[in-house]
Amino acid sequence: MSGLRFAQRTAQGLLAESVRTIYFDHNATTPLDPQVRAVMLPFLDEVWGNPSSVHHIGRRARALLDDARDGCAAVLGCKGSEIVFTSGGTESNNLAVFGTARLLRDKGRHLITSSVEHHAVSHCFDYLERKEGFSVTRLPVDATGRVRVDDLRRALRPDTTLVSVMAANNETGTVQPVAELGALCRERRILFHTDAVQWFGKEPFANIHQFNADLVSICAHKFHGPKGVGALYLRSPLHPDPVQFGGAHEHERRAGTENLPAIIGFTEALKRFVRVPVFPRNILAPLTTRLLATVDACEGAHFRGSREHRLANTVSFTVEGADSIALMAALDIEGVCASSGSACTAGSLEPSHVMLALGASVAEANALVRLSLGRDNTAAEVEILCTLLPRLLRQVRGK
Repeated sequence: MSGLRFAQRTAQGLLAESVRTIYFDHNATTPLDPQVRAVMLPFLDEVWGNPSSVHHIGRRARALLDDARDGCAAVLGCKGSEIVFTSGGTESNNLAVFGTARLLRDKGRHLITSSVEHHAVSHCFDYLERKEGFSVTRLPVDATGRVRVDDLRRALRPDTTLVSVMAANNETGTVQPVAELGALCRERRILFHTDAVQWFGKEPFANIHQFNADLVSICAHKFHGPKGVGALYLRSPLHPDPVQFGGAHEHERRAGTENLPAIIGFTEALKRFVRVPVFPRNILAPLTTRLLATVDACEGAHFRGSREHRLANTVSFTVEGADSIALMAALDIEGVCASSGSACTAGSLEPSHVMLALGASVAEANALVRLSLGRDNTAAEVEILCTLLPRLLRQVRGK
């Protein structure tokens, strides 16, 4: 059945009352935790001052902003001055890449990243290469999506100033050897950034220094915090060039009045859901193992990613003879919320660059399904999908 026909059926289905919703798209976003919401509410009403104002209303907001920063620092294991609050993962990544590359351009214009980065990172490198005269090396990955430390070692040059490799991939869940990559960079005195947006709340976390990174991007809505807020950890005394201007906020690193309600929610989510990951591996790993076994048994379906080094909540696969629009529509009709990869490119007709980097054909890269589970998903929901999946895949493949 064509993707258009499935899309039409989905639209029709939205008009009817939904009987069942199974949400398997937690890598895209998570629902706001009720306790986090409760902590935020006073800051939407009672504490409304601008933290930059010098009067008592502004000073009260400033004091609470400082408390939030200290609270984040306590969880992350760093100094409060090393945290820059941002509008989310995209801005954190942009500030890290643009700000650091431009800061150090007189020392060298060679940058390194991987071929599977989120577009919030990869498009920054594309721009620097195309518009600002930088040279960029994009590291390949193996068939599971992992960067090899030896490949990074060989790519380093005397004029390399920044390396950026994500901690965990948003499309496949593949976990990178970031600590080893960061250690190599530190040994060579080259700055290392990691987009850890998918790591927090899912993988073990002791402190920010475990990544051996100089810059770390974080995003609240990936672990039951509010949308529109995140942070960039900057290892002192690093001070990247700002990418937006207008005021001396965030110690002149990020202009713009701080979003205090969102920052309070971000801090609360960090405290609740990072040190003890809100995505419990002991519960989610058996569920995704069951899904993976079902995928392996489906004709034309191919698991993509690492079976050994992956987020416990994520299973991604491609389907021969199908396309993402048809696949997502077929699942949506059955009440299953999944993704065709990054939610930030959901409307894109381009094949997944991550799948292409893993060796998938263009056709296969256009037929990606990502299932990402969360704390509230159940074995019963997984069994429903395992029952549906073989029929749906045959249907979209025209079998």
